[in-house]
Amino acid sequence: MNIKSEVGSRKSEGKALKQLSYFSFFPFLFSLGMAGAHAQSYPTKPIRIIVPLAPGGGNDTIARLIGQKIQGPLGQSIVIENRPGAGGLVGADVAAKSPADGYTLLLGNFAQMAIIPNVQPKMPYSPTRDFAPVSLIASAPLLVVVHPSMPVNSVKQLIALARSQPGKLNYASNGVGSTTHYATELFKMLTKTRMEHVPYKGLSLAMIDLVSGRVDLMFSSAVAMLPHVKEGKLRAIAMTGAKRSQAIQDVPTVAEAGVKDYEAGSWYGILVPAGTPRPIVDRLNKEIVATVKSKDLQDKLNEEAVIPIGSTPEEFSKHIEKELARAARVIKESGAKFD
Repeated sequence: MNIKSEVGSRKSEGKALKQLSYFSFFPFLFSLGMAGAHAQSYPTKPIRIIVPLAPGGGNDTIARLIGQKIQGPLGQSIVIENRPGAGGLVGADVAAKSPADGYTLLLGNFAQMAIIPNVQPKMPYSPTRDFAPVSLIASAPLLVVVHPSMPVNSVKQLIALARSQPGKLNYASNGVGSTTHYATELFKMLTKTRMEHVPYKGLSLAMIDLVSGRVDLMFSSAVAMLPHVKEGKLRAIAMTGAKRSQAIQDVPTVAEAGVKDYEAGSWYGILVPAGTPRPIVDRLNKEIVATVKSKDLQDKLNEEAVIPIGSTPEEFSKHIEKELARAARVIKESGAKFD
């Protein structure tokens, strides 16, 4: 064997590998640089917030409040795009498959991020893999309301009436698999009552039949229900949260009324498609949290029985994982059909 030849060959191979590694590394550095430059100039055009439900409900209200407040600091207009369908699955899927450039945001809630993933056998998106959480904006306990014609003024009276007439009372929901559906089924499970489910395609349609008396009751967004309660068109008997709302302090919680361990409600958060550069996520988080922490928005949310939060991306990520596990347990134990 020619030692010099062998050594020379190895040196040549080493040099070639070194050059190859440099050439492979440069595109990586270039992509990082481009992403950084893009993040520094962000945003340069209007941003859309996809609301995966019909206009008029709590999700729509929160999205418009946040969008209106953050467009000033971001220097770009915020467009609210309602994409209802399949309990929010359609809009969430559109958001998940959008470019990860910070120009498409999703107003996500408990249903799209925790309920639907637990009941849909073929999910078009993963709530944990296909989204990057930005901030948990607020939590929203639901208001339990009945039509004034009902001989019910409290949770105890509702339970007694439902037990005396199994299956005769009916309740409205925003749709199968919605937060309102989940909250009522949890109530039925813990109180051992039977009530018929009447699902609607959105809150607006449910509200028409609820106010007219075609359906008996509903567990739904306080934001949407309070005006009708104040006008005497509906009667509020309880809140579904862990504690009373500042907006309606005279209305007890379901747990206070005797249903031990009952707590349900929705929450609202902003997410972006997975892969969105972290500097863009941080910029959005900064503006959203500042908005949520502002006194005027906090006052506005409290008036609507919504509890402001304003979390970090990491806190929101842990919250989604926790909610996925909680929903899975309730859906399994209740035996209700959520699909």
